[in-house]
Amino acid sequence: MSLSYKQFDETDLAELRKICTPERVIPGAGISEDYCHDELSGTFSRPDALVKAMSAEEVSAIMKYASANRIPVTPRGQGTGLVGGSVALFGGIMVDLSGMNRFLELDEENMTLTLEPGVLLMEISKYVEERGLFYPPDPGEKTATIGGNINTNAGGMRAVKYGVTRDYVRGLEVVLADGSIVELGGKVVKNSSGYSLKDLIVGSEGTLGIVTKAILRLLPLPRFKISLLVPFPDLPSAIRTVPAVIRASSVPTAVEFMEREVILAAEEFLGRKFPDNSSNAYLLLTFDGASKEEIDLASREAAHTCLAAGAIDVFLSNTAERNESIWSARGAFLEAIKASTTEMDECDVVVPRRDVAEFVLFSHSLQEKYGVRLRSFGHAGDGNLHIYVLRDGLDDAAWEKTLAAVFGELYARARQLNGKVSGEHGIGHAKRPYLAESQSASEQMLMAGIKQVFDPLNILNPSKVITPLNERDTIS
Repeated sequence: MSLSYKQFDETDLAELRKICTPERVIPGAGISEDYCHDELSGTFSRPDALVKAMSAEEVSAIMKYASANRIPVTPRGQGTGLVGGSVALFGGIMVDLSGMNRFLELDEENMTLTLEPGVLLMEISKYVEERGLFYPPDPGEKTATIGGNINTNAGGMRAVKYGVTRDYVRGLEVVLADGSIVELGGKVVKNSSGYSLKDLIVGSEGTLGIVTKAILRLLPLPRFKISLLVPFPDLPSAIRTVPAVIRASSVPTAVEFMEREVILAAEEFLGRKFPDNSSNAYLLLTFDGASKEEIDLASREAAHTCLAAGAIDVFLSNTAERNESIWSARGAFLEAIKASTTEMDECDVVVPRRDVAEFVLFSHSLQEKYGVRLRSFGHAGDGNLHIYVLRDGLDDAAWEKTLAAVFGELYARARQLNGKVSGEHGIGHAKRPYLAESQSASEQMLMAGIKQVFDPLNILNPSKVITPLNERDTIS
């Protein structure tokens, strides 16, 4: 069955301008190129119209019109994704939700925060921490919107202790493909009332509905925090230490691994020195808690564990200045790698913790095999790895051929290790073939069936994540 969408025209533009004020509806030719791609994937396509929505009612009216006329709709936040998930592949209507950025309610008794999808992650942290509360998910891109985090089930560095975005979404307001507005979940702590439709929406990348409001779970703000920077002679000895650290009496907030090449790139990018860059591999451990005694005990136990496992030293980071030097470098890794080459793409796999070193060393072997640079860092505590393939001077044909070959080997190795295609950045369009390769036919049909129920006309973010039933013979 072929995809057939209505050709967008001036009539459609006029109807959208009746729904929203005319200045918030921008025709294709006037749309900035920033809306035609995301942060990394290389996927480029221009929508026929950009609508800057300001309410769930406007989103509902847009979807009712799009459904009645079979026009594809792409929801968009800040466009910080890495897999083409917010690119309008078939043109149509792009709905920019970044203007829906209000905090709606802080309920301190239920410890929930209700807000719109356009609120930035960094604004959430500031807002709740000023009030002694804590929103744990900590993806690296702090300028991403909470709607984008929900759509990709973003994780981040604190996932090893606190979990991922899904664990902190209590309720959602969602506009469905036909324009219906539904409330899923709520402020309740427990809920075994039928299928968890809320959890289907989290991580669905805008293919099942458009999130217009979220209720987030909060925790008390940990009062104390300490970090340990631990150099090791090599990556395997560093990674082998992680299970012992996590099995200790206090679970670390974060367990990051990094290699010397990435640290040097971050130093050059930031123009400042890392506390130590002499070793081949490092673990960065963070502990937080309600008392100084608690985190001091945890950090001492972790330090002894690391030294017994072959660590060269342990650097304690308990001052604002040293924390800034370490975490600003860690936060700059992606941009530093990006600045060192002409183009790059990412493999965002997750593997069992014990296999992190094996997977990273396997990625090293591909550099010589294919004559291409690879750089990596990631979350050793939860097995989520970020492997970047760098284009450097390769021409278009060589880049496409090399990238496909390297990705093919990386994802095949992840499957052998019982890993998954994406740990936190989603599938979007760019990684869809690799997800299909990793799934059984039954899994693919279940996901396609879910898409069919939520979006029978396939107008919500089409050609993302999976191949729907009405695309299966036409889109690879």
